[in-house]
Amino acid sequence: MTLLDGLFGSDALATAFSDHARVQCMLDFEAALARAEARVGVIPEAAAQAIAAHCLAENINFAELAQAAGEAGNLAIPLVKQLTALVKRDSPEAARYIHWGATSQDAIDTGLMLQAREGLKSIAAGTDQLCELLAELADRHRATPMVARTWMQHAIPTVFGFKVAGWLDAMHRHRRRLQALTKGGLALQFGGAAGTLAALGDRGLAVSKALAEELQLPLPDLPWHTHRDRVLEIGGTLAMLTGSLGKIALDVALHSQTEVGELAEPAKPGRGGSSTMPHKRNPVHASVILAAAERMPGLVATMLGAMPQEQERGLGNWLAEWETLPEIFRLNHGALERTVIVIKGLEVHTGRMLANLELTRGLVFAEAAAMALAPHVGKGEAHTILEEASESAARGQQHLSTVLVADSRVTAHLSAQEIQRIFDPHACTGEAERFIDRVLETHRTRSN
Repeated sequence: MTLLDGLFGSDALATAFSDHARVQCMLDFEAALARAEARVGVIPEAAAQAIAAHCLAENINFAELAQAAGEAGNLAIPLVKQLTALVKRDSPEAARYIHWGATSQDAIDTGLMLQAREGLKSIAAGTDQLCELLAELADRHRATPMVARTWMQHAIPTVFGFKVAGWLDAMHRHRRRLQALTKGGLALQFGGAAGTLAALGDRGLAVSKALAEELQLPLPDLPWHTHRDRVLEIGGTLAMLTGSLGKIALDVALHSQTEVGELAEPAKPGRGGSSTMPHKRNPVHASVILAAAERMPGLVATMLGAMPQEQERGLGNWLAEWETLPEIFRLNHGALERTVIVIKGLEVHTGRMLANLELTRGLVFAEAAAMALAPHVGKGEAHTILEEASESAARGQQHLSTVLVADSRVTAHLSAQEIQRIFDPHACTGEAERFIDRVLETHRTRSN
């Protein structure tokens, strides 16, 4: 199934999580294991060199590997057999030391960690790029008035930059999570048959340390064969990031509706069209990002369900991770790439934003008017007066300011000029610009 790869996937992650990469990372483990064991005197140096020289995915018969995996129950067993046969042709003595003291899960889990490390590099770079774009967009529109919406209804005035700053603030948190994963969330897996490295006697920990150095992976306090929180943490972190990308996509799509018209995805010939309606310009990037976000909970649930594993080696629960985590990576990076495209070319229709502010004839300023009146009559009474005035304005299709100027309960305390000042959209956005500044300062600090 590859027809939809261009829709949901990305080239970078397709490479990092290809069959070739999976096999190569497992072979990287085998080569590093041989070198580590030679370093501490467990196997001869010549054997390690001979083994490492053959640890190339190009040397592996993938068709035979796939067929044999169905019988073996995993890829590592037939992969080690093929590697052994390759080494044996040139160095029968070296072939004796392949996979020395290791178990299949060591090769599979460590290989997955190596793939995850490459995948996280691409995702971190994409997140950094998105943060730069969002910071520029938030700063550019720090004073662009628009209506805020709660429960899908007009609420009060805000500025577009504040909405974008919210997107950026979430990305800052995801950057911290990705950095934490890269520094401490990955770990070597090396425990042998049941996690004790018994086959290596008193050399097990020395080999582990050397192996971790060879692969540049953190060395855990002990092997984690049936403790899967590390793998789930990677998947869960990427799922949360995808959820935030989905939030951005949903906002863009809602503001792109014909009746709203405040935003639009970047235009391109052939993008967002309809097979029957020539006028359509659908938010296709947003739809794909949202689809990825919709799929994440089920994928993470699979990994969460796989956490309780049997004793020292899991049964089918461990196997359930093998395709699930790569799919999470694939969907996340595809959604991330599309979000970058959207933000980079986002069309912001400021005139429509201003027009929509006036769509309800000043009703979005009702809270501001109530707060201006409250010091004179009390908050409860002010709320009641504005509630009645708003109903009257909507019923008579009048501007709220007109109704207030004609209401003696209001003019007894506020002049006509004071009432008109209430309806300046730039005067009632609270601390929006200062909040934007705080987020941008955080961005600048972390980018330097």
